[in-house]
Formats: sequence, C-alpha cells, structure tokens
Amino acid sequence: MISEYTKSDISKILYVINEASLKYKGVIPNNCWRDPYMSEQELIDEFNSQVHMFGYHKNEKLVGVIGVQEVKEVILIRHAYTLSSHQGKGVGSALLEYLLKKNKNSRLLVGTWKNATWAIRFYEKFGFITHSKDETNLLLKKYWKIPSKQIDNSIVLEKA
Repeated sequence: MISEYTKSDISKILYVINEASLKYKGVIPNNCWRDPYMSEQELIDEFNSQVHMFGYHKNEKLVGVIGVQEVKEVILIRHAYTLSSHQGKGVGSALLEYLLKKNKNSRLLVGTWKNATWAIRFYEKFGFITHSKDETNLLLKKYWKIPSKQIDNSIVLEKA
C-alpha cells in the first residue's frame, strides 16, 4: 500500500498535491496561494534536494503522498497530502505512521500553515507539539528554504 515514489512519478504526485492543496485556498493568505499550488519544476527541485516521497496507493491509484528530507541533524516531514475524496479515511495516518516507524530515532519537524487547523490537529493526534512563534521562526530559517511571507504564516510542530 505504501511505497517510495521517484521522479518518474512526478505527474501522479503533482496531481495529489495540487488537488489536495485546494483546501488551502481562502485559508492561507492570497499572496501565498498559487494555482497550481506546486509546479513540476518545484517538485523536481524537491527531488534534487533529496526529498524522498512516499505514496499510499489504493486500487492501483496514488491517493496520498508524504515526503521526508534529512537536513542537518533533523528529519523534515514535507508535502503531506491526501486526495480530498480519500481524506478522513486513514490514508494520511498510515503515511505518517510509516514515516514515524522509519525514523523513530530521529528528531522530526513539520511545518504547516498556521491557519490550517485541520493539519495542526492531525499532527497533534500523533504527539507532535507546536513550537512558539519565536522558536518556529528560528526553525524555519535554519531548516527550510522558504520566503519570508511563508515564514510569517507558518508554524512548526515537533514529535515529542
């Protein structure tokens, strides 16, 4: 059900990311929203930056993706998306549990939009704790390469 996906799967991965990210429209600031949410080149750049993408497939169709990237001494959880028609059915949970097992001895961080309350609740269910705004800013600048407008509108959670 879960396997690693590669650059050859970019179109499938992009479909999941861009369809699922529609949930952010109107929730995150307009100056952070783009359509499509992620371009093909951005995903290629992620693979080139050693992001490893894992997918959950059901009936031979990719329905959820999650990525991890080792940066310095931490593991960043990246790009966790489930097709809207499969949300709330355990896909995201299965992907996150898979990564937690695979990286059980690592410091795990995840960044998300501070207004994406459903995402924050999801990670909290798995024992992640939210960092303060000051700590979030430090962590985002240390481990992520994102624009300042995204830093201003994001939070970081860490596996306790």
